[in-house]
Amino acid sequence: MEINAVEVKKPADTNVIVGQAHFIKTVEDLYEAIVQAVPGVKFGLAFCEASGPCLIRHTGTDHELEDAAVSAAQEIGAGHVFVVILGNAFPINVLNQIKSVSEVCTVFCATANAVKVLVAGDESGRGVVGVIDGAPPKGVEGSAEQAERREMLRRFGYKQ
Repeated sequence: MEINAVEVKKPADTNVIVGQAHFIKTVEDLYEAIVQAVPGVKFGLAFCEASGPCLIRHTGTDHELEDAAVSAAQEIGAGHVFVVILGNAFPINVLNQIKSVSEVCTVFCATANAVKVLVAGDESGRGVVGVIDGAPPKGVEGSAEQAERREMLRRFGYKQ
């Protein structure tokens, strides 16, 4: 068995969600969940079918983001994995809706950071082991950093 780190390449100022689901209907159901959560959302979605023709199924509302999602799915190349690349929304805006789609088994990451997907493979196929999401901690926040965090959340409109 071999394990590789696959970098998810995405356009600047976008977010990515990588997960695993179990049925071809996933593409339509994820599309509906995302557009219902954020009207006017720009995103691309790709899903690696794991049986039958084993195609990468895809859709979205933005061709560049859809192409980026397809490219990431091709690089990952693991059965039943999906990739969503969000343009004008944050994962927090769609994550609960994605997790509530009946075919979704797990979400590996939802991030704006540089992310690598750890993919294990052998002669029978490939699967996601986990992800490397961003950089390791550089310390522990103090009272000044706590105040800064709280102010940022208010600036973004997530807290009053």
